Amino acid sequence: MRAIRVLAVSGAAAVLVLTAPTLASAASDPPRPQVWSTQLAAPFSLEVDGPRVLVADGGTGALGQLQPDGSIAPIVTGVDGLSGVAVRGKWLAYTSTHTQLPEFINTASGLNIRTPKGVRIYADTHAWEVAHNPDQINTYGPRSEDPCVLGALGPRYEGMVDSHAYSVASWDGKWVVADAGANALLQVDDSGHVSTLAVLPPQSAKITAEAVAELGMPECLVGTTYDFEPVPTDVEVGSDGMLYVTTLPGGPESAALGARGALWRVDPASGDSEWLAGGFLGATNLALGKDGQIYVTELFGGRITEVTGAHTTRTYAELPGVVSVETAPTGTVWAATMGNEEPPAPGTIVSISNGKVKVQAQVKH
Repeated sequence: MRAIRVLAVSGAAAVLVLTAPTLASAASDPPRPQVWSTQLAAPFSLEVDGPRVLVADGGTGALGQLQPDGSIAPIVTGVDGLSGVAVRGKWLAYTSTHTQLPEFINTASGLNIRTPKGVRIYADTHAWEVAHNPDQINTYGPRSEDPCVLGALGPRYEGMVDSHAYSVASWDGKWVVADAGANALLQVDDSGHVSTLAVLPPQSAKITAEAVAELGMPECLVGTTYDFEPVPTDVEVGSDGMLYVTTLPGGPESAALGARGALWRVDPASGDSEWLAGGFLGATNLALGKDGQIYVTELFGGRITEVTGAHTTRTYAELPGVVSVETAPTGTVWAATMGNEEPPAPGTIVSISNGKVKVQAQVKH
């Protein structure tokens, strides 16, 4: 995934760098989150599988299951760049990425598939990206020939080689990976074969005078349209067979250029994408409810937002630091928040429902 930079277009691609707001108490109005665990660091992804709540903690590199006492029973440990998790029956899949520091260059990324017999299969999305670079069909950068604009923002460019297998969902007997570096959805079968399912379109934004002032950029940028890279952060499979995808705007994550995170619906048969809603400040994850609800996390907005219709949204729950969300068949919404270094605060797992949901004992694969 491209690093969060101020309108920068040159240089090597890097990982998603998320800095969460300070964790605070949730709003007093219902629905009110119930805290189940305070033993997380960076819980980038949740998976609800029957009575089990699984969590991919990128801060510790551990994939585990929530226990009744709030502890996290490890399933897999020592995963470099862990961020996504999904299950299909007794199959388990999780994403990993190795990032070379201090350059923030992703040198390896892929999907780890564990069969019911415990055999691990690795799908190398980085190798697929190097060989095919799906988003090279897109062109990004400023729509301008003004030397002042080009001097500040650089020229237009085609999609660069980068893979960050960020999230994963079970789909049609296979897996679909939201690759935040490739700006694409990838299909992976159980043997580890990778193919391109869809490439997301560039995300355009017009640079305002307010943005120029806040970012300290040259005044010649005012009015320039910039085509940012789409950065998929999560993918879920709808009951309609469509794929639902959240994206970050591929540029500054502050509100300087407006809250530009978006929700898309993608047809897996054609790869065509449809913009459903926007205005999200840090859309890092989404979940689909049993009655058609769509929930989107806004990490930098400190809330879970519900998409209520075409281009319409409402705040579902105030939850500072929220980074991931999932739903249970009962309708319960599960969410996880980022930990903080300053001031010190742990990452958490919470549930939001009309009644309490009991976490049952671990069921091993």
